[in-house]
Amino acid sequence: MAMQVGAQAEGEPLSEINTTPLIDVMLVLLIMLIITIPPQRHAVKLDTPRPPPPDAPPPPENPIEPVRIIVDFDGSIYWNGSVVDRATMEQNMMVEAQRGEQPEIHIEPHRLARYKQVAAVMASAQRLGLTKLGIIGGTQ
Repeated sequence: MAMQVGAQAEGEPLSEINTTPLIDVMLVLLIMLIITIPPQRHAVKLDTPRPPPPDAPPPPENPIEPVRIIVDFDGSIYWNGSVVDRATMEQNMMVEAQRGEQPEIHIEPHRLARYKQVAAVMASAQRLGLTKLGIIGGTQ
């Protein structure tokens, strides 16, 4: 409801704008915009472990000690606490991949480490055949 300030004579034109058609047009344009925008499809392929079959033997009593790989903020890589370069890390990964039962690989990135460096370590592990891979909360 608009407020009337003065007396309006009969037959005098109304000086208010009807905004209802403008709002209708804007809503139609908004709906058309939403429909025409392509959906964002960012998918990450993730291989989750399958449950063991019911007749599977129980897990061994002495589990294999996991391998701990730390990716530091400056890009240096630590294999179970000792500094290694990428070639040595990949050689160690090949040895672990060829074992009868593979150990778990725990990758622990520093919170300031570049994603590219961490992704390169994960890609190397996958490429060399390591299947038990996990990310541990970053170090401070």
